[in-house]
Amino acid sequence: MQAARPRRPGNISVNNNGTPRIERVQPAATLPGGEISIFGSGFSASGPISPRVQFGEIDAGLVLAADSFLIVRVPDDAESSEVRVRSGESQSVPSTIALAHKIADNLHPVTNPAIDAEGNVYATYSGQRGQRVPVSLYRVTDGNVKPFVTELINPTGLAVAHDGALFVTCRHDGTVHRITPDGQSGQWIEGMGVATGLAFDANGNLYVGDRSGTIFKIGPDRQIYVFATLEPSVAAYHLAFSATGDLFVTGPTQSSYDRVYCITPEGEVSVFYRGLGRPQGLAFDAEGNLYVAASLAGKRGVVRIDPARQASLVLAGSNIVGLAMQRRRAVLATTSALYSLDWDVEGMPLFG
Repeated sequence: MQAARPRRPGNISVNNNGTPRIERVQPAATLPGGEISIFGSGFSASGPISPRVQFGEIDAGLVLAADSFLIVRVPDDAESSEVRVRSGESQSVPSTIALAHKIADNLHPVTNPAIDAEGNVYATYSGQRGQRVPVSLYRVTDGNVKPFVTELINPTGLAVAHDGALFVTCRHDGTVHRITPDGQSGQWIEGMGVATGLAFDANGNLYVGDRSGTIFKIGPDRQIYVFATLEPSVAAYHLAFSATGDLFVTGPTQSSYDRVYCITPEGEVSVFYRGLGRPQGLAFDAEGNLYVAASLAGKRGVVRIDPARQASLVLAGSNIVGLAMQRRRAVLATTSALYSLDWDVEGMPLFG
């Protein structure tokens, strides 16, 4: 009797007559340029012709190939959310992923974008320290990008107040500005050090992060308190409130093992999660999961951390500095652009 032929490592024992089959894509959401993994069978990576991965009719860049596993770079000009694998003359049934689409370019966000109750999106052109740029803030409405505010220097953190006004920190001079929906800007408070992160709690108190690790609490009457103090090396650049009233903070460093901090309403600081690379913008969904723009195990994008503190990469993409979620839509900010994503994730209501 003839001995069975040995199975090559990595092969999945599926009789698909040589036709590629996609079983899952991970993560299932991506920006153009992100790296995703495709799991399945019949990719024929050991054959004379390399497999091809396409988004619509556009080829993706092949990073790593095995017969049951592929890593690809999503094309920068990808528009179709249907991905397929081709092997010779055969091709897989398409698999659909969530693909973000660019809605604004030539920006310079450094933290989360902001979304108001009407769905308008706000993002900064922050510039280098002390740089005065022609337009400080932009508003995106139904895909139309328009200048919104011009006179701010180094706008950094953004947050929408209960009354619909937009608040902005300026790290150049440690000020916070209040901007009405018609674009009228006025200085609201000063003396915030190198003001960075910004967030409102459910009671209308405003929290401002400083690059020295101090977090200030400012009441509606503009009384200022020191709410919490982190290590001086932690720039409190990014702030977000959970539905339970805890404040979450990140400050990226050069470490690949950075922390996400949790601060109770009483100002008690603890480490919520440790092990992210350059964690930046934060947002919560309606189920209490935290989303962080960061790297996890060397893979870049958006990391979801559940209440049990289990982390997974749920969106692929490079240079992401912030995100905002409203209903089942996410807006992601990179260092130069804004992307919109129709996502199967329900964002937390604006004020919990």
